[in-house]
Amino acid sequence: MKVLIVDDEADMVKVISWSLTLQEPSWEVLSAYEGERALDLVAEESPDVVLLDAAMPEMDGFQVLRELRRFSDVPVVMVTIRDSELDKVQGLELGADDYITKPFGHLELVARVRAVLRRAQNWPLAHEEPFLCGDLRVDFTQREVTMAGRRVPLTNTEYKLLYHLVRNAGRVLSHEMLLARVWGREYTDEIDYLRVYIGRLRAKLEPDPQDPKYILTEHGVGYRFRRP
Repeated sequence: MKVLIVDDEADMVKVISWSLTLQEPSWEVLSAYEGERALDLVAEESPDVVLLDAAMPEMDGFQVLRELRRFSDVPVVMVTIRDSELDKVQGLELGADDYITKPFGHLELVARVRAVLRRAQNWPLAHEEPFLCGDLRVDFTQREVTMAGRRVPLTNTEYKLLYHLVRNAGRVLSHEMLLARVWGREYTDEIDYLRVYIGRLRAKLEPDPQDPKYILTEHGVGYRFRRP
């Protein structure tokens, strides 16, 4: 397992590296102290996960993430002192998989990294009949989603979220249930994560994301996928 730490503070890189290797001695830790070097290392070393600081000089973490998502879907955990809801949502919308604020406990950090790595693993293919609803087709055997015959690329997390929604089409799934099934039980309070990923799914699947016809909101409760 290869972890890339991106932070302009050498002491913080040492702390994070120590925290990871204390719990997972077999993990290989790489480091970059500025954005351009981080992008090069992702291309050259293909890390399994990136821990990315938001507040860096020249190219900040959000800019790095934006460039990173142009060529890689490597899982990214934002590690930063910025704890505002706006910063968290911005990171998630740019493609971050998780967000942890400094200071943090090393056990919490390792748990977050492990959770992100679990979500990044491809699900085994399910031998079930495809799900059809309007122009949407979800082929569970091939793990492929198409809209009007055109393939829709989804990240692992997006696919898992869609899977639970369509397998329960017509039923209301609570925020807590979806968060626990897709992210893990330790994420049941992270409503922002769910809202951002629902928005990403709607942007890819809905003819009009502002007036969705597939993924419906049950205000104050959760979400429901339209029954075929």
